[in-house]
Amino acid sequence: MSVEHVVEELQRLGMSGYEAKAYVALVAGGAALNGYEVAKRSGVPRSTVYETLGKLVGRGAAFEVRGDDDAVGYVALPPEVLLERMRREFDATVTSLNDSLTGLHGPEQARLVHPLTDRASLVQRALDVVATARLELFVSGWPQELVDLNAALRGAEERGVRVAKVVFGSDADPVGWTTEHRWSAPDAVEADLGRRMLVVTADRDAAVVGGLAADHTRGLYTDDPATVMLAVEYVRHDIALHLVADRYAGAGFAEFWASDPSVARLRRPLEYRAG
Repeated sequence: MSVEHVVEELQRLGMSGYEAKAYVALVAGGAALNGYEVAKRSGVPRSTVYETLGKLVGRGAAFEVRGDDDAVGYVALPPEVLLERMRREFDATVTSLNDSLTGLHGPEQARLVHPLTDRASLVQRALDVVATARLELFVSGWPQELVDLNAALRGAEERGVRVAKVVFGSDADPVGWTTEHRWSAPDAVEADLGRRMLVVTADRDAAVVGGLAADHTRGLYTDDPATVMLAVEYVRHDIALHLVADRYAGAGFAEFWASDPSVARLRRPLEYRAG
């Protein structure tokens, strides 16, 4: 990890750019440094380096020390100690906000629907939905996207959430109640739809639905009850189909699925006509 990346991550945790640069210089120094040395090693301007070091001392990330000649130097709080302190402070802040914000009740707001126009935002919003689940998660998608969700799904299961997952393809990392989609091959489904689908719903309160093609991604997040229920039923329908197929496998289900004219009609791809 580069120094620039470390500085950026420290800024994400609340340090200013100068503070992060000065702290990294102190850690790398391995011994007490004076202001001039910190400025030279960090790139912090000499005009502001003592103010910056004072802020680090104020937040407990550095300490002043005095040498035999009474000169003032600075040493860093060890990184592992600083990060653990930051973790405790962050957890305490989140707990406080959770207690405070959940007690606020404003007027009823309009339901939220917002677009997701790239794979990264689609997956990130899906992870947000997984994180909010308290009772159940219904998830459907291809392994290419589900691999980014499995750790979060496993975490949800460990906190008592019921997880049901449909995978269009082979699932190398099953989580929860996993169903591998067998009726209509995943490649055929993707070719028919023109995209891979990703559906994630939590507690029937929120959903992410998206389609991922080779050249673009389109999706949405919503907490609209009707739209969320459609997403839930989409996943539940696939699970139910496979339960029926397994139950009646010995009674000609495969032949029925392959040759029944009504099923064939439902499976027929959409035909576009010019004009």
